[in-house]
Amino acid sequence: MGKQPVSNCGEAVNTVEGSNIPTLQLAYLYHREAHRLALFVAKESALNTQIKQIKGIHFSITHRCWYMDLTAENIALVTTTLGSRCNVDDSGLRAYVTAHSELNIPLPVAAKKVMRTATDETPTHKKEISDAGRIHPVNQLALQAMRQHLRLKGYSASTIKTYTNELSQFLQAIKSVPAQQFTANRIKDYLEYCAVTLHLTEATLHSRMNALKFYYEQVLKKDQFFWEIPRPKKPLQVPKTISKEQVIQLINAVENIKHRTIIMLAYACGLRVSEVVSLKVSDVDGHRKLLTVHRGKGKKDRVVSLGPGMMIMLREYYKAYHPKKYLFEGQYAEEHLSVRSIQLVLSKAKQKAGIKQEGSMHMLRHSFATHLLDKGIDVVFIQKLLGHNDIKTTLRYLHVTNKDLAHIISPLEDIAGLINMQ
Repeated sequence: MGKQPVSNCGEAVNTVEGSNIPTLQLAYLYHREAHRLALFVAKESALNTQIKQIKGIHFSITHRCWYMDLTAENIALVTTTLGSRCNVDDSGLRAYVTAHSELNIPLPVAAKKVMRTATDETPTHKKEISDAGRIHPVNQLALQAMRQHLRLKGYSASTIKTYTNELSQFLQAIKSVPAQQFTANRIKDYLEYCAVTLHLTEATLHSRMNALKFYYEQVLKKDQFFWEIPRPKKPLQVPKTISKEQVIQLINAVENIKHRTIIMLAYACGLRVSEVVSLKVSDVDGHRKLLTVHRGKGKKDRVVSLGPGMMIMLREYYKAYHPKKYLFEGQYAEEHLSVRSIQLVLSKAKQKAGIKQEGSMHMLRHSFATHLLDKGIDVVFIQKLLGHNDIKTTLRYLHVTNKDLAHIISPLEDIAGLINMQ
């Protein structure tokens, strides 16, 4: 069984039109590595008080719903306990369980129904969608197939999340139309809708197109499906950087030795924040003064040198914290610090240092590359230090480096002596 995400269904779970009786929507949810029964109800509903008292119930902040183990007993418990207090809509749950017989979950008859089942052939009910990301049952398996294919091809967790989210947006928009039946021209119409009506940025459009291209060409095996579909031109964005003086201010603004080491190491080695959190104690070679970055972006390993100043800081940090597995441990020794925690550290440091420049931890990586170019380091060496596959990715730092630009004199200065300044 593939994991099926559930987006916020809260807006669909209100009182029945013309009635004060609250509506409870039963749904399928794959959460915390297990199949769950999800309960969606309006936030302000008094029904939440009764739900909270059900044995084995929990609340998911991520999905904004109540949930419990998906069993026939729990479904019966919910419908029996709450059926007399609300209108129970189990159409999405029934559609999903019916489509996945391997779950082997017998479904009791709900106490009350607001909508017909999702398999109803009545035209007025063809818009009914499942709980899984509010995707119509006819397209539920598309998301599952996409996720499975991405995993089998070894894509990173972040790429899987991005691609499945983008495909989910598409599947929600097309409603009951089977995705497999879409032609290239219909995809063009959809992408035009995204650009003109939804006003999506060029970056978001590229991300959505990449996801759709993967689904149609890799999953459905429709070769060259996207050849006729034009891509929007991306604006050339200059990498966000700060000066060396601002880097000093930033580091001096951090008093916590662990946080200071993180910021110094990210800048000193040009690391991505995902690489920082994944570092292990064994990745630091104190004798050779080298740092090994394992499975960076593109699953590439690379080695970066550690300067004397960075080595001193790492030794001081190790004496103070004695990390065991991960270099920067989280709340528990077997877990690493979260990306969000590091981003918050940088945000507070920038605020304290009075740095107004926008940018996340990646700004330090950009600054590392730019400052190396300023020193005259060959761009090919910088490419290797950053772990870029394509030299074009590294060359974009030429747009922000001060190297040679400071020596270029405006032609105005050549004639300034001949100009009447009065």
